[in-house]
Amino acid sequence: MKLFNNVLLRVLATFVASALGVIGAGTVAGSMSGIEIPIWFSAVMGGVMAVAKVVELLALAFLEDGKLTINEINAAFQQTVALKNVKDTDDEKSS
Repeated sequence: MKLFNNVLLRVLATFVASALGVIGAGTVAGSMSGIEIPIWFSAVMGGVMAVAKVVELLALAFLEDGKLTINEINAAFQQTVALKNVKDTDDEKSS
């Protein structure tokens, strides 16, 4: 149950992070095309697309052997967002 809650919270975080990033793009696209795109719709579409990608990766990992390991779960989320490696790369460049 703890693992399920962790995955659920990470999916929610993926939705929020992606939704916030798409709000600006939806606003710009709407102003350039002349088509009114509500901000909430842009946010929902961005969040749904990111969550769908994570769920797809989790499903593919599950199909492989019928179980999900913590490494497979982490890999699915790393395909979407890889911020933790940014600091490591910056440290290497400054050395």
